[in-house]
Amino acid sequence: MTVNKPRGTRDFLPADTARRRYVESIMRNVARNWGYSEIITPTFEHLDLFTLKSGEGIVGELYNFTDKGGREMTLRPELTAPVMRLYVNELQSFPKPLKLFYFENCFRYERPQKGRFREFWQFGVELIGSGKPDSDAEVIALADAMLKAAGVKGDLKIGNLAVIRTLLSGLEPEIVSKVMRLVDKKEYAGLEGLLEEIGAEEQLKSDLFHLIKLEGRYILPDVKEIVGNLPELVSFEKTLKLLDAYGVDYTLDFGIARGLDYYTGMVFEVYAEGLGAQKQVCGGGSYQLIKLFGGGDVPSTGFGIGFDRIMEICPLTPPAPKTLVLISKPDVHHEAIRFANELRKHVPVHIDLMERNFKAQFSYANTINADYVVIVGEKELEAGKLTLRDMVSGEQELLTLEEIIEKVS
Repeated sequence: MTVNKPRGTRDFLPADTARRRYVESIMRNVARNWGYSEIITPTFEHLDLFTLKSGEGIVGELYNFTDKGGREMTLRPELTAPVMRLYVNELQSFPKPLKLFYFENCFRYERPQKGRFREFWQFGVELIGSGKPDSDAEVIALADAMLKAAGVKGDLKIGNLAVIRTLLSGLEPEIVSKVMRLVDKKEYAGLEGLLEEIGAEEQLKSDLFHLIKLEGRYILPDVKEIVGNLPELVSFEKTLKLLDAYGVDYTLDFGIARGLDYYTGMVFEVYAEGLGAQKQVCGGGSYQLIKLFGGGDVPSTGFGIGFDRIMEICPLTPPAPKTLVLISKPDVHHEAIRFANELRKHVPVHIDLMERNFKAQFSYANTINADYVVIVGEKELEAGKLTLRDMVSGEQELLTLEEIIEKVS
């Protein structure tokens, strides 16, 4: 019987894995250089962690289960809630701000399609304990730096939910949530229908549609004409000036809603070139979640990067390490192993594991496109040297082990 991989999952072959690890390491290094520390949370959590954050409706999208102790658990569908839970459990007494990052797999039970899988990887950052403009600016600039380091080109769009929430302040909270979700999905016909259904005033409808369709670098005066000079806009302008100092290129878009109630102020999204309809590769903003999980009223800012989408368009390839095959006959095989141990401190080395003859070992070296072959034979051992063959040029030399190490590493 043949057992196939589950629907919505993937196997990564050696070349794919090497490329993913390479890009992952670049992004990790960027985060570390900005002063962020990596954390790891459990692959599964209590189901309540996610229903508290997103409501009972999310259960249909989860890989949830009842464990043998009767506890309701789920594989994590995202990582912001686990990080907030970790903060409440472990980090509340640590100096602020806390600057954390993670790279983990997540699971969602949804229909697989291009760019969307049931198991997917997310790279994310959370800055906890500061709601200042400098914090918002740093998080956006870090996202921009990470994507650029991965060779991904995209459009960064920034908005501020305080504006639209001010406009909707006269509506019931559940109606506001529905409006925000429709705005997030850009379902303008559905939005118009909802506003008609609740009997919204014409001025509100006019202002709302005007606001969510505003887009450009210099649209703040237009926004202020709609809602006035809000205190949140003063702070937002400081964030934008800091982004100018960082050299970040962006567009303002007050139609960004993120569709989640916990976002409180600044929000941003990045849309990459070359991905078609599913082109959003990064999203984030400032939010309040910690109080929901039993902590204090602590401001946070963060983002998540869809790593799988990044890999669809990332042009980077890892530098190929030099590969060496060490060839020997049976009577000197033990000596060959000792040489391989020394060479492996400097370069990847293959030795024969199949009891192949001398000619077959050479053929294997050709098959795997080895850069070098080192021959260990009786004559070489008597001379205290080894034969190094360059498999590209065909040249070969009799060298000491130290000379070979210097040449191939």
